[in-house]
Amino acid sequence: MQRAPRAEVIATRRMGAFRHHTLVAPDIADRARPGQMVSVAIGGPASALVSRRTLPIAAASPSGTYGGTVDVIVDPGLDAGMAWLGDLRAHDEVAMIGPVGRAYPLPTSGVDVLVVGVGASAAPVGWLAAHLRDRGCRVDLTLAGPDDRHLVGVIEARRIAGSVTVLTGADPELGADLAARVRTQLRTSEIAVVYAAGRARHLAPVVEVARPFGVVVQCCVDEDMPCGTGLCGSCEIPVRADDGMRHTIRGCTEGAVLRGDRVDWAALAEELG
Repeated sequence: MQRAPRAEVIATRRMGAFRHHTLVAPDIADRARPGQMVSVAIGGPASALVSRRTLPIAAASPSGTYGGTVDVIVDPGLDAGMAWLGDLRAHDEVAMIGPVGRAYPLPTSGVDVLVVGVGASAAPVGWLAAHLRDRGCRVDLTLAGPDDRHLVGVIEARRIAGSVTVLTGADPELGADLAARVRTQLRTSEIAVVYAAGRARHLAPVVEVARPFGVVVQCCVDEDMPCGTGLCGSCEIPVRADDGMRHTIRGCTEGAVLRGDRVDWAALAEELG
């Protein structure tokens, strides 16, 4: 088996409860687009084949002083593997593959869009908003999390988006507040597309409130993806085709960006427990 390329951490900083890493990865940076991910080996070479974490790419710079770089945001509180990633420091190296999965589809012309991100899953939304703005889109951005320490990029977002809304609170109230905010935005604005990034429990209500408005929600479903290659089959997502038939796709290779109205959210919630 071909070994995964090594990526060096060249900068790291605390971001509230999260850790923001910049890694040198020219091949990934050249091809990465908002919504795609990287898969990182945990614990060094001894565990690289059995322990990985797949993270949304927060930004990619194809060129620079160190060559192409990739930014990721780590939530050390999720599990021991994420805590290990959060402890990385400058000049540490990890085995990293990517870009993994599908990117967000961008509109061909400038339209009004709503971008929603929850917790560390919101890593790509600032990068996405910048791409949308470059397409001539008006971007309204909503960032949510359990508290202020679990929000991503609020200050940076205010430089990019037309408006920024911040929501904090514990589940399930946070999901209900998020859905209510999206409903208000769709009712009072000419939103053509909703882009969302989060866990399934937060994405499902957003898709549900958008349905009566006929607005497509492009979702980056940030659930556990143990291998990032599609081989383990642990990140299957139930979806429905145009003919109504249900089948499963692999989140890491055929997602993680999916049309929200194609996902069987009830079945996915049951699988996730």
